[in-house]
Amino acid sequence: MAPVFKTVTLGCKVNQYETAFLEEALEHTGWRKGSVQIPADLVIVNTCAVTQQAVHQSRQAIRKAIRENPAARVVATGCYAQVAPDELARIEGLDLVAGNRLKAGLPDWISTHPRTGACRVSVPDLRPGLPFDPMPVARFSGRARAYLKIQDGCEAFCSYCIVPFGRGPYRSLPEAGVLAALATLAEAGYREVVLTGIHLGKYGNGDPHSAGLTGLLQSIRRERLPLRIRLSSLEPTEIGPDLIEMAGSEAWLCRHFHIPLQSGDAATLERMNRRYRPQDFVRLVERIHSALPQAAIGVDIMAGFPGEDEEAHQRTAGLLEDLPISYLHVFPFSRRQGTAAFDMAGQVHPAEIKERAARIRSLGERKRRDFYGRSVGNVLEVLTEGWHSETERVMHGTSDNYVPVFFEDASGASRRLLAVKAERTAPKGVWGRVLETEGPG
Repeated sequence: MAPVFKTVTLGCKVNQYETAFLEEALEHTGWRKGSVQIPADLVIVNTCAVTQQAVHQSRQAIRKAIRENPAARVVATGCYAQVAPDELARIEGLDLVAGNRLKAGLPDWISTHPRTGACRVSVPDLRPGLPFDPMPVARFSGRARAYLKIQDGCEAFCSYCIVPFGRGPYRSLPEAGVLAALATLAEAGYREVVLTGIHLGKYGNGDPHSAGLTGLLQSIRRERLPLRIRLSSLEPTEIGPDLIEMAGSEAWLCRHFHIPLQSGDAATLERMNRRYRPQDFVRLVERIHSALPQAAIGVDIMAGFPGEDEEAHQRTAGLLEDLPISYLHVFPFSRRQGTAAFDMAGQVHPAEIKERAARIRSLGERKRRDFYGRSVGNVLEVLTEGWHSETERVMHGTSDNYVPVFFEDASGASRRLLAVKAERTAPKGVWGRVLETEGPG
């Protein structure tokens, strides 16, 4: 019988994508993915280091894997493994600490390196000039949409962020590889692909032959593939008029922008080493909303950055209150050793950080409800994702502008694009009525 593996993933969509690659690659080399109840022969924990909580959860996941699978090889990879391999190597029972550069070759490494009884550490440097490591994934178990990692690395060095140390320099999947991967996913029946990266807006950076992200999207348009494209997070400085115009004129490009703001206070942004001002962000959101009134505009906010007083917090809340944003992702500031913010003066008390984050989250929920309400009466293109209630024959899906939609449909089939008229709001989306099947234009 084939040996059994399990995976545990923490952190971002890029980590989720890379875990999907590892699972597929292991199955191609003779491994079998195991269920929760069956002890595994191999467990891979894909760690995250973006916050202290993520580090704590990563260590917990590793210890749990060792405890529940006493005969297994347990491997730690991901950003925590990259930035603090010696910390992880001290965990008793861990077999391998593998840096992010080793991920693409990890299945082969495991098959060619027998267990030694001691923890090995293999963390190659993330030096300038690295090539992009292709990690092709043909299927995403249990997901109606597919993901495609097209970019890796970050060189922004925001003062709070450990990611540049965990991911290294900018590198990108060449355009031909992107187009080939999208064609493969379309042939496999996917009707939505999310383009993702560590710093997606820097796609093609350093490649003299690349036309950047907008040029890539123009090439995707020429392919006329039967799927729609969603973009993951983009920095405020990387959303130009051409991209906004394309999202408004091309039915295959989702009307959805996720934009990290972090703070609405100019002095705080400067201490964060963020390269824009609050008024730049305001103009961008107003430009998007003017061109695309129904576009989803999601925003990342950090609460309690060092030096943020109550007035700075209120400036952030006021800016958000006045803008037509759709939802918020709120993160409490987390001190990360090795970042510039770790030793900054003006550290905010954890209780105050928690209280500010709660206030911003409450504002975000109001914004989300208002956004759902503005969808009522509109016809939405919805990707079907599965049953909401099989007994009541109610399905759920997501519109191109990121609205969760619930609707009656007897088929239960996912991965279809349906025209659904939104008729009333629900606590977590809208209820709608199916009009017809349609595809991205």
